[in-house]
Formats: sequence, structure tokens, C-alpha cells
Amino acid sequence: METITVVGESKEEKYEGLFPQMASLLADEYDDVANMANVGAALAATFPHFLWVGFYLLKGDELVLGPFQGKVACTRIGLGKGVCGRAAAERKTLVVRDVSEFPGHIVCDPASRAEIVVPMFDGSKLLGVLDVDSDKIGAFDEIDKEHLEQIVNRLVAPKLLRRGIHI
Repeated sequence: METITVVGESKEEKYEGLFPQMASLLADEYDDVANMANVGAALAATFPHFLWVGFYLLKGDELVLGPFQGKVACTRIGLGKGVCGRAAAERKTLVVRDVSEFPGHIVCDPASRAEIVVPMFDGSKLLGVLDVDSDKIGAFDEIDKEHLEQIVNRLVAPKLLRRGIHI
């Protein structure tokens, strides 16, 4: 049975403590859905202020709901729509301090107050996004951006390693 142990007090210490545990979770598993599910669960267990943690996967010209932790969510999001769609279309991480100030924000859970969305790439090919919501305005910052981007890179790494590409 796998468990996640929260290490440290600060946000940065918690992320750093999570990395080796995630490496263990991902070490021998190459199924993308299983790995996304465990990464989402590990993030939710480590950061109680993460209201919703999940993945949207690019299928055609829209993002389709993948593994997640939290309340029922929007199933499909068009590219350029909401925070997820815009992060995917712009191919960059978006940190939204207050979702009520984000034009076109899609409300899946009215308790959501802040959001960070990190695109996932296989080389230059967009695979989808990691989406994290919080019930606290200003919950996400550069520390989250840096560490969540590292987590996404580690999550995509097994897919690349299967093709002989090392990151």
C-alpha cells in the first residue's frame, strides 16, 4: 500500500518532500492514467488548500477531463476557453491570483478562488494540462509554478523514456 507523508512546514519543503515519494510512485508504472491519478492524489494529500487537482487531456481541439481529485468537474474545455484552455492555447503556465478577475473563467466549483494551470508536453506536442484550484485567493505563486512544472516534467518523463528520450 502506498502512502504519502507530508514533510516540512513551508510550501517549498512540502514540494521537496513530495518529489522522492512521487518518484517511488512513478518508478515502475508506465500507465499514464494511473500515474496522473497518483500524482493528483499525492498533491491533494500534501496540500489541503488544493480544492481540486486534476488533468485535462488534449483530444482534437479541446481538453477532456482526465484523472482528478475533488468535486465533479467540467468535462470538456475548448482551447482558449477559461484558464485551462488559455494555458493550453498559449502553451504556458498561468497563475491566477483571483479567478473572479480572470475574463472568461469557467466556474466548475463556486468555492474556487485561485487557480494554476501547467501545460504538459511530449517534446513540442501538447498533451494536456495539470489544473489546480484553491479556495483561497492568492494561494499560488512562483514556488507553485516552479514545482508543479517539475512535477509535470517528471510525470511525462516515463512516456519519453519509453521512446528513448532522456530529460
